[in-house]
Amino acid sequence: MQEKILILDFGSQYTQLIARRVRELNVYCEIHPYNHYPAPDSSVKGVILSGSPSSVRDANAPQVDLSPIKGAFPLLGVCYGAQYLAQNYGGEVKPSATREYGRAMLSKVEAANPLICGLSQTTQVWMSHGDTIARIPDNYRIIASTEDVPVAAFQIDGEKTWGIQFHPEVYHSTEGSQLLKHFVVDICGCKQDWTPDSFIESTVRELQDKLGNDKVVLGLSGGVDSSVAAMLLHKAIGKNLVCIFVDMGLLRKNEFEDVLRSYESMGLNVIGVRAGDKFLSDLKGVTEPENKRKIIGRDFIEVFDAEAQKLTDVKWLAQGTIYPDVIESVSVNGPSATIKSHHNVGGLPEKMHLKIVEPLRLLFKDEVRRVGRQLNIPMEILGRHPFPGPGLGIRILGEVTAEKVRVLQEADKIFIDNLKEAGLYDKVWQAGVMLLPVQSVGVMGDERTYENCVALRAVTSTDGMTADWVHLPYEFLAKVSNEIINRVKGINRVVYDISSKPPATIEWE
Repeated sequence: MQEKILILDFGSQYTQLIARRVRELNVYCEIHPYNHYPAPDSSVKGVILSGSPSSVRDANAPQVDLSPIKGAFPLLGVCYGAQYLAQNYGGEVKPSATREYGRAMLSKVEAANPLICGLSQTTQVWMSHGDTIARIPDNYRIIASTEDVPVAAFQIDGEKTWGIQFHPEVYHSTEGSQLLKHFVVDICGCKQDWTPDSFIESTVRELQDKLGNDKVVLGLSGGVDSSVAAMLLHKAIGKNLVCIFVDMGLLRKNEFEDVLRSYESMGLNVIGVRAGDKFLSDLKGVTEPENKRKIIGRDFIEVFDAEAQKLTDVKWLAQGTIYPDVIESVSVNGPSATIKSHHNVGGLPEKMHLKIVEPLRLLFKDEVRRVGRQLNIPMEILGRHPFPGPGLGIRILGEVTAEKVRVLQEADKIFIDNLKEAGLYDKVWQAGVMLLPVQSVGVMGDERTYENCVALRAVTSTDGMTADWVHLPYEFLAKVSNEIINRVKGINRVVYDISSKPPATIEWE
């Protein structure tokens, strides 16, 4: 049985980050809503209570029954979790005189305490709360303070229960990972055996037990998640996995051929389907972004289903669902209402009467890549930037036509090739070109032109939820602009998008 840390989520924006920091210690953990967590069993080594946007003083503040946990398992309350442990067991939480947000320095650190031993006496931590613990219960002991926060950290006497009013999971808490290691490894006794190798071994064994001799169909996209899922399934069931790779006519230039070659070299059983004519025909005259997404999503399901129907005895549909998707579907506040339609191809299993198998549902994106490296998946697939489900269909603003796709493919290839040649590709999380519904006057030779404008987009991000624009060198941007204008007929102006998310989105549609 895989040992684990339970993280009870009170809705903090940092909850997933806590989990990622624990996973980086090669310790498996699971996030569960505070009001719906599984009964702890012998596999649970400890519990972490997350922060929250709520105040423990609110009438409708999240309340949790800790009776199966507190005193029975090592317990760490972070921010709201710490304030909850104080307020609900005899202490008092009050509004801070000034909002405690940003960097702070720990002082009066109890050097021998197992949670914070070895930390610098003046280590930097990150505060983010409007309340503060004004009084702790009688059997609680302060183990660290800051200049403005007397109770920065505490322990309950005679219990392996701690509370901290700062966030060790964020980058600004300089020794936060060390504190989490003290809790997870030294206090909880976790063995740090959650590794790519152990995941592959256990997942392949589970897939073999679950699937037996059944056939599985999987839609490949050329991206990281579907590729790693395919290789895990291939390792487990071999030729009983059939992969379908659909060319919607909206992929990057030469991508269909290049990716198909990569998959075949990996030994996968892949069917390539060219269906660009259908997609472009159905998109004719459509300009509204959400309608385009729905048409592309519908057509993909129809093409995939038609191809899958040619197969016999398929019982399972494999999907590249990863852990953030799973967490969102059972989040404290319920599933997000903002998931774009192309992410939701939920009609497939019902339409095809298939059961679902999701080999990656326990992994974060960075863990998926680590597993992929262990599976020897080529770097041209593992290192690929994320690419939107509707492809270039949502990077062409307005109506999508074959000619616009050709123009955008040419411009996009110049941008991406230059990023790779300049050693910038791996420093960017996602990059692409947008074809704008804007024509402007230009001069080429002695002639005036009236042609299209494209926008270059390059962002850094960890998960796509937020993103910053990349400060690409001016010389690089000038080179890309000149090449696109000189080599791509139909474009006479190039601009660079310097907006971050939020308030902008990564894609333009």
